[in-house]
Amino acid sequence: MEKDRLLGRYRSLLVSVEPACLVAVSKTVDVGRIRVLLDAGHRVWGENRVQEAEQKWRGLRDEYKGIELHFIGHLQSNKVGKAFALFDVIESLDRESLARACAAEKARRGMCPRLWVQVNIGDEAQKGGVDVRAYDDFVAWVRGDLGLVVEGVMGIPPVGEDAGVYFERLAGLARGSAMRFVSMGMSGDYGQAIEKGATHVRLGSALFGARKG
Repeated sequence: MEKDRLLGRYRSLLVSVEPACLVAVSKTVDVGRIRVLLDAGHRVWGENRVQEAEQKWRGLRDEYKGIELHFIGHLQSNKVGKAFALFDVIESLDRESLARACAAEKARRGMCPRLWVQVNIGDEAQKGGVDVRAYDDFVAWVRGDLGLVVEGVMGIPPVGEDAGVYFERLAGLARGSAMRFVSMGMSGDYGQAIEKGATHVRLGSALFGARKG
């Protein structure tokens, strides 16, 4: 039975990711399967599209208390307002324009989700994230000039390379800037990430199987 298989994978992964927090990535996952894990008590979730998250999570948040929803994708500046209304953590603060939009939205609302800086740890042109060489200046500017609280980092290593090298780099940046949280490691490399100091791992296919879209 699919429900039993899903619960079995979930319980096994919970043990294997300790002491890190499992962020269940529910992109393209139907509400029925999400409910299975919500009923089992899981509360930390990740989505990378604002519109999809709105459709799924507005109702679920009313039904289930204690949900912590992380935004883990590329956030367009014109969707910051919607993101603030729905997400508890934005893991992908990655550029000045987005930081300014977050500061403006915080001023309007008098509140702000927890903000983590996405770092382009592999220096890959096709990926988002702050350049490693610009990281310290970016964090200082966001904290100082904009007055935003940033308390974590997130990064994705290049495919086909030793992920541990990049995880170590990200963890080092986090230590140097007094970040509490390090979000790194996905379904194929979360073990290495935890060894290097991940506080959060983002698991989708390991939990739900291959995505449908």
